Amino acid sequence: MATAKTLNDLFLDTLKDIYYAEKQILRALPKMARAAQSEDGKEGFLKHRDETQGQIERLEQVFEIIGKPARGKTCEAIQGIIAEANEIIEEFDGSIALDAGLISSAQAVEHYEIARYGTLIAWAKQLGHKQAVTLLQQNLAEEEATDKKLTELALSAANAKGTKAA
Repeated sequence: MATAKTLNDLFLDTLKDIYYAEKQILRALPKMARAAQSEDGKEGFLKHRDETQGQIERLEQVFEIIGKPARGKTCEAIQGIIAEANEIIEEFDGSIALDAGLISSAQAVEHYEIARYGTLIAWAKQLGHKQAVTLLQQNLAEEEATDKKLTELALSAANAKGTKAA
């Protein structure tokens, strides 16, 4: 008979998911920075790469807190979002709409991460992992701030440029 799964199991499974996702994002950000046409976009992607490294380190601390090895689990959702970003880079290379597309892809990543961190925080609270809650809240705050910056960048420059005919 199969062992009944618990909220602890679901917490660990989701933690592995976001750990894998963050590592994939860390690998994708330099390519997005190289593809970005605006200096603000390039700088933003590189800054977020540094933040992502810190987020991975915090996740490793969460694994340590719960006494589990830091291991990822393939996250098909983030693989799909990154594949779409790569498609945009290929299809819109040299286009005035490229930066708008990159920002859109980055926001899809941020929204996925925000959803995952929000869920993990709620479960960590329920499971009594107070130290984990603090670490996860730091990651969530950074993701929300990045999403806000992306929106500002899109509204101030990228989206407007992408509407002009070549």
